[in-house]
Amino acid sequence: MRIDILTLFPELCRTVMGESIVGRAWEKGILDIACHNIRDYTDNKQRQVDDAPFGGGMGMVMQAQPIYDCYMTVKDMHPAPPHAIYLSPQGKPLTQQRAVELSQLPRLVLICGHYEGVDERVLEELQVEEISIGDYVLTGGELPALVLADCVCRMVPGVLAAEECFTEESHFNGLLEYPQYSRPREWKGREVPEVLLSGHHKNIEQWRREQSLLRTKQKRPDMLERVELTKKDKAFLASLEESSSLDELQ
Repeated sequence: MRIDILTLFPELCRTVMGESIVGRAWEKGILDIACHNIRDYTDNKQRQVDDAPFGGGMGMVMQAQPIYDCYMTVKDMHPAPPHAIYLSPQGKPLTQQRAVELSQLPRLVLICGHYEGVDERVLEELQVEEISIGDYVLTGGELPALVLADCVCRMVPGVLAAEECFTEESHFNGLLEYPQYSRPREWKGREVPEVLLSGHHKNIEQWRREQSLLRTKQKRPDMLERVELTKKDKAFLASLEESSSLDELQ
């Protein structure tokens, strides 16, 4: 997969993407990541990329021309067709399902805004997809772009040791992940659940599924409305409801 990041802070993006698992995959050539400075595409000596908004108001707006020229140049740097994404609090929320879909594309171009945003006309011209990482505002689009890139890159084949590293995680299958444990077996009086020490893989798998259902019901019950449940899943959830009702009666 090829990822191009259009930004005012390319070194920040290179540093973050060059670390840990994603960085190692980049070194091995599994990922192809490039960071481009939008200022290099200005048409003024000051390398100014922003100006005051028409109609007045606080702050500055990134101009369309530098972003457009940067994108058009970058587009021709690689043969794979680009899918342009603008990171914006007005975009659709980033979900695990959308990240899975994006990981199957050959190339992403991530556009990082700054100040009060970017000139609307360049977004219309490039027909970008707008994605948000949450209902809050940051000082720039770099952190959201890095979040999205990390989320997508880890699902590219070869980045993680095995597909199971992400297919069993929270949100991938519509449920929250089951609790995890490591050594020592006992810590501060808390012991690892006995089933995980049994070596009985079928029982372990069932326990993990039930724990995922339980956690999702407790922490994100809204997710249960969207996930496809088996008869066994429904029976387990019904038993939880029954147990809860009995507790209330007692």
